[in-house]
Amino acid sequence: MDALRRHTLLIIVLGGLVISLAMGLRHGFGLFLEPMSSELGWGREVFAFALALQNLVWGLTQPFSGALADRFGAARVVVAGGMLYALGLAMMGLSDSALGMSVSAGLLIGLGLSGTTFSVILGAVGRAVSPEKRSLAMGIVSAAGSFGQFVMLPGTLGLLEWLGWSAALLAMGALAALMVPLGGMLRDRPSPRQASDLSLRAALDEAAGHRGFWLLCLGFFVCGFQVVFIGVHLPGYLADNGIAVQVSSTVLALVGLFNIVGTYSAGWLGGHFSKPRLLTWLYLIRGAVITVFIAMPLSTASAYLFGIAMGLLWLSTVPLTNGIVASVFGVRHLSMLGGIVFLFHQLGSFMGVWLGGYFYDLHGDYDLVWKLAVLLSVMAAVLHAFIRETPVERSPAAGAEA
Repeated sequence: MDALRRHTLLIIVLGGLVISLAMGLRHGFGLFLEPMSSELGWGREVFAFALALQNLVWGLTQPFSGALADRFGAARVVVAGGMLYALGLAMMGLSDSALGMSVSAGLLIGLGLSGTTFSVILGAVGRAVSPEKRSLAMGIVSAAGSFGQFVMLPGTLGLLEWLGWSAALLAMGALAALMVPLGGMLRDRPSPRQASDLSLRAALDEAAGHRGFWLLCLGFFVCGFQVVFIGVHLPGYLADNGIAVQVSSTVLALVGLFNIVGTYSAGWLGGHFSKPRLLTWLYLIRGAVITVFIAMPLSTASAYLFGIAMGLLWLSTVPLTNGIVASVFGVRHLSMLGGIVFLFHQLGSFMGVWLGGYFYDLHGDYDLVWKLAVLLSVMAAVLHAFIRETPVERSPAAGAEA
């Protein structure tokens, strides 16, 4: 038992470090929007499209990365993802064209994120932890991504001010390379195959016929739309209203800091209360926070308060959403099914970050996208009210695991 506990702890620690690096580096990208766009003569849509493509590639490849992790373990997938992530950052630092940005920040980093973030890592954690502790463990590892955001955002700003955007991105690429040895040590154990297990095709068919699975997917679309729009465009929104870039960095760091509390708390609450009900309230509160933020006069103080409030709600959806997938369908294909749900998150991310740039270039402000984010919160709250986390009933021939 001691060896088993040590193995579980190692999975949680290494997984947390990988997500901390991957998400910490990613959350600093919004700081590069204005300097790169200004120096290279781009409109904001060029940068926004590259990051939108990143989120789309991340989402489209996530089910495949998850399936590979379910089959062969997370270590190989994380190593490959870390290499692609580091290469993408290096090429992004050398980019001087829209095509270069799309290939580096879009394609390569999108592939890298697919192999180093939630679906792959949380799948490994879900397999290593007992069902009664699974939601809490997922909350702890998800919170590590927030810790990375809190720690690395000030560092990213410091690199940007000290080295300029190009050299700063090269330095970030060197940091991303640390995920390669960390991933190599992430020796999770895929669930042993049993005769009663569902095949990959049967698991896909089962999820496709489950109403709650599609409601969960649509709800996660909203989460992606909101958090990536805010993460990328908030610095520009604040700068347009006369708020210094240092304040923007602090706001995003506050999001990361308070998300540690929010995500851990969501994981703990998910082990004691209905996860769909918790998600309903989370989206309602998120919509209320955005409404108050855009309705109030903008100031440094209101920006800080917004960062704190959004931080408590930021990634709290992740352990709850993945926990529902595990509760309903079991852990045998958790990374793959979680990857499909995450695909919808990334489709929302694509729309949020791209529409933010598109409507800004069209109208000169973000007003329409802020209002759309509020309406989507209400929609997501309603969708989750109809989700049940009861394990699916399977015939003995089909296999049972929940």
